[in-house]
Amino acid sequence: MNDVVTRFMDYARVWTESDYKGTSTPSAAREFDLAKKLVAEMKAMGLSDVRADEKCYVYASLPATPGCENLPVIGLIAHMDTSPDMTGKGVKPQIVRCTGGDVVLNAEKNIVMRTADFPELAKLAGKDIVCSDGTTLLGADDKAGIAMILQAAEELIAEGTPHCAVRIAFTPDEEIGLGASGFDVKGFGADFAYTLDGGAVSEYEYETFNAASARVKISGFSIHPGEAKGKMRNAALIAMEFNSLLPPLEVPGETEGYEGFFHLVEMHGRAEDAELTYIIRDHDMKRFRERKEAVLKAAEVVCRRHGANTAAVEMKDQYYNMVEILKDHMEVVDLAEAAMKKAGIAAPEHKPIRGGTDGCMLTYKGLLCPNLPTGGRNAHGRFEYVPAEELRTGVKIAKNIVSAELLRSGYRKGNG
Repeated sequence: MNDVVTRFMDYARVWTESDYKGTSTPSAAREFDLAKKLVAEMKAMGLSDVRADEKCYVYASLPATPGCENLPVIGLIAHMDTSPDMTGKGVKPQIVRCTGGDVVLNAEKNIVMRTADFPELAKLAGKDIVCSDGTTLLGADDKAGIAMILQAAEELIAEGTPHCAVRIAFTPDEEIGLGASGFDVKGFGADFAYTLDGGAVSEYEYETFNAASARVKISGFSIHPGEAKGKMRNAALIAMEFNSLLPPLEVPGETEGYEGFFHLVEMHGRAEDAELTYIIRDHDMKRFRERKEAVLKAAEVVCRRHGANTAAVEMKDQYYNMVEILKDHMEVVDLAEAAMKKAGIAAPEHKPIRGGTDGCMLTYKGLLCPNLPTGGRNAHGRFEYVPAEELRTGVKIAKNIVSAELLRSGYRKGNG
């Protein structure tokens, strides 16, 4: 039988970085590489109804053990893509034993994860972490979730532990806000589900941001700089001016908890034209709408200063805070907490997600979907890591949440 750490490291090596500029689903054809690998693996494992559709959504089922058919059908979901914010090509996962001090990821290139920047490393003395060599992200977000789900399925099959029917799904393009856009909720057939896409193994989530993307196109006028007086409109400079019209302290690096932000994720420019790509986030719907309006007003100011049509905004809502629906169905949240306690987590902690999961869109599509932990830290960057022990605990949580014992002592189909 596979070990979840080995399984995760195997998945981490597959390049599945999604693409903000992609025009199809998946946004990058390379996402199919992992999808095909997972399909083959699940068929060999003995799961049923295994398939990948033309949009790179992967589905499978683990039938209920005899006598458990009346229990709810539970879905377990993770995403295959990694963030475009840092390259996921050529990931070299490694296991490092922590000493409580700085962690050297790459001695040759002097890439060091320092306790001065990440003081939580001091608590990991004597424990193994999985990390990259510092030249790429790791991909624990969310290949750790995939590994936990399939390790749990493999162990349930081998052990014969009584469990409900389980539906499994792996999605593309979650990192660009489109992971659930083509999800077949009806065909999936779960009564409710959980994404495994969280952080520290002691934390679970059912509150997320409201989210939108905004692409701002700046049109300038280029002419030889020697003849530019009164004529040139430098689009790159106007783009900088546009960004200065947004609140400078309402950015990710200055906010925490329930505080929202404007995040400039990409910028390109020259004198003739420029483009800025933002994501807009807030837990509160009123503030979320105000943030979107602030972007539109900034464009109006730019156009008044530099001429009509200088700035054009393409804005699109991506997902909404799922607590607005889950607050009326807290039994599925209670089940998650019970599964975590059974896995040895004495005091599971609820925290608002400063991001989103596929569960946001799925909850609004009618599939209740809180978020479970995977143990990952420092996602979307070179210092991403996951403690090996937390990968193994995540497998226990996944097994517990579908166990007949826990379901019969708490949530039952029809009483939620």
